[in-house]
Amino acid sequence: MPRRPLLVLTALVLALHWLVLQGMPMAWDSSPSLPPAAQVFSTRSIAPTPPAAAPTAPPAPPAPARPAAVRKKPAAPPATQHAAKAATELPPTPSAPPDNPGEVPPPDAVVDTAGTPTSEMPDADADAVATAPAPDASTPAIPSPTVPDNPLGAGVDISPPGSATGPAADATSFAVRLPAPVRLAFDVSGQAKKFNYSASAELFWQHDGSRYEARQEISAFLLGTRSQGSVGQITAQGLQPERFADRSRSEQAAHFDHAQGRITFSANTPQAAVGPGAQDRLSVFIQLGAMLAADPGRFVPGTQVTLTTASARSADRWTFSIEGQETLDLPAGPLLAWKLQRLPRRDYDQKAELWLAPDLGYMPVRIRLTQANGDFADLRLRNSGPP
Repeated sequence: MPRRPLLVLTALVLALHWLVLQGMPMAWDSSPSLPPAAQVFSTRSIAPTPPAAAPTAPPAPPAPARPAAVRKKPAAPPATQHAAKAATELPPTPSAPPDNPGEVPPPDAVVDTAGTPTSEMPDADADAVATAPAPDASTPAIPSPTVPDNPLGAGVDISPPGSATGPAADATSFAVRLPAPVRLAFDVSGQAKKFNYSASAELFWQHDGSRYEARQEISAFLLGTRSQGSVGQITAQGLQPERFADRSRSEQAAHFDHAQGRITFSANTPQAAVGPGAQDRLSVFIQLGAMLAADPGRFVPGTQVTLTTASARSADRWTFSIEGQETLDLPAGPLLAWKLQRLPRRDYDQKAELWLAPDLGYMPVRIRLTQANGDFADLRLRNSGPP
């Protein structure tokens, strides 16, 4: 064969191999979070381990026909025999660790999975169970910690100033006086992702003595509209929500099943327990005003009110502190109002400040909500009228 065509063919083969090698890293781009080196290591870690090479196994014992050769070899110590057996035999299949009935999830996990079936709880750490030492009979057993009852199912706690952390003796006994139906219009200023904005908001409140409906809408240019709605019954102790909806681009909702003592969520997040006096994130402001309107003398500054409050995805215990009276300078004019402030339990909890005006039936005339990242919305009353 002439040398020139051979050189051309060789060059084509080398070029083809180079293209194949250059194309291989493209497969790693499907997981950009992992660097190529880590993915190569991961691929090797799942490859089956090759069986032990035959030369590493000890020679087979000599045949009985030659006893002299056997007598000349010293007996292997027990450790050597065990190693030889391990090298020639397959390891036994590990059995699953036994259940650990004494292990309980931390209290936070119980709260977060209120109403979740036990089968959905996370399993215990298999390595910890497998390596745990056997209990010593001479050592007294330590009793397992008791999981506290789910606080989401608790009622309304009212703690007077200077009281202990627990509720007052008659915390579940309180009166309410609902405000008359009204429409409140607000000017809104806020910040979202370091962007300052101005908007308008309206709060509609109406009821017929047995059922209620509350709806709040915030609209901003270029940001769109967000609305929240709460509907339910009116009982001797105020509002009893049945459904809370939160809508921006899509709608999510929380459904209150008071007969079964639970709240379910359309977002398929874990259900939560519900107890007497539980509210949603809109009805809670009206409920607090109704409690304050019925007995202002009971809610002196320093009093704390704790109740279960649900969003469209979860529920939590919210504690409000009565801060006292302030005169606000609002777009609607000066108004005397009671200030309430939510006391966050965690660093990332939303901060809520609420001002309730006696001249408007203790309806909110200013609401300021602040997120952990600094974003906030400040609603200040512009005017009021019939719904």
